[in-house]
Amino acid sequence: MIPGIASRRRFADLTEQEILALAISSEEDDARIYRTYAERLRASYPASAQLFDGMAAEEDTHRRWLIDRHVARFGEVIPLIRREHVAGFYARKPVWLIENLGLDRMRAEAEAMERGAAAFYLRAAAQASDAETRKLLGDLAAAETRHEQKAGNLTETHLGEETKGEEDRAAHRQFVLTWVQPGLAGLMDGSVSTLAPIFATAFATQDPRTTLLVGLAASVGAGISMGFTEAAHDDGVLSGRGSPLKRGLASGLMTALGGLGHALPYLIPDFWTATVIAMVVVFVELWAIAWIQNRYMETPFLRAAFQVVLGGALVFAAGVLIGGG
Repeated sequence: MIPGIASRRRFADLTEQEILALAISSEEDDARIYRTYAERLRASYPASAQLFDGMAAEEDTHRRWLIDRHVARFGEVIPLIRREHVAGFYARKPVWLIENLGLDRMRAEAEAMERGAAAFYLRAAAQASDAETRKLLGDLAAAETRHEQKAGNLTETHLGEETKGEEDRAAHRQFVLTWVQPGLAGLMDGSVSTLAPIFATAFATQDPRTTLLVGLAASVGAGISMGFTEAAHDDGVLSGRGSPLKRGLASGLMTALGGLGHALPYLIPDFWTATVIAMVVVFVELWAIAWIQNRYMETPFLRAAFQVVLGGALVFAAGVLIGGG
């Protein structure tokens, strides 16, 4: 089970007051992010910085409208509820953790923010029963769509031929959210979490057949668990992460594959031959994870390699010590 999921509220269970409170906090967050972008761009791209300033000002206006509506409906005490309290919201990286925060990356982040905000307001409007609240939320959905179009056109005069088509960028982002992220999480879980039981069994029994059976059970079981967890915890409507079935398949299959990679060598009858091959497979798996993190998740390769290889080495050592003890 993914930590924190059990403590989150489902969007469908939110009251109208909680929806307004969530919208207020979201507009505050977005305005801060746009002002940060504006400051980063001000020296090199003053016109683009001014555009982000304008978008931040509009978010402030939206926040005031939402607060006025909340006061009129529910009074001045606004519940504290944020994106991370609601299941299905796509978690954004803090600006200071984003590598290579150039103009193109800011545009992509801004488009994603506004696309998610528009989807939120459309669903919120459908859930609202009060006519004035519903009208306000619908108007805000239209405003966020206009923001997305502004962000999409932001770098046309600066990037020239480097600017990718809207459809290509949207397709790539969806591919990462639907397939790469859950697949990578599954591969990491399957590769690392099965190291200890497989190699503990291997060194405890020195029996390839027993090790193979334990490896198959651990890999298939982990794959089923991860697949169901990924599919169940987010329906993809608000987060924009795509079909839960596709994400569940990606996570489950890659989890099983990560474990099977170093279990199947024990089809070889000779224990030490199988173990050496399994160790080589583990090394390849860990470096593949680091490459995927660098290629799709923009994690610096050396950092990714250090984190993955160190974690895998510790789990592997634990399995060997337990099995050989």
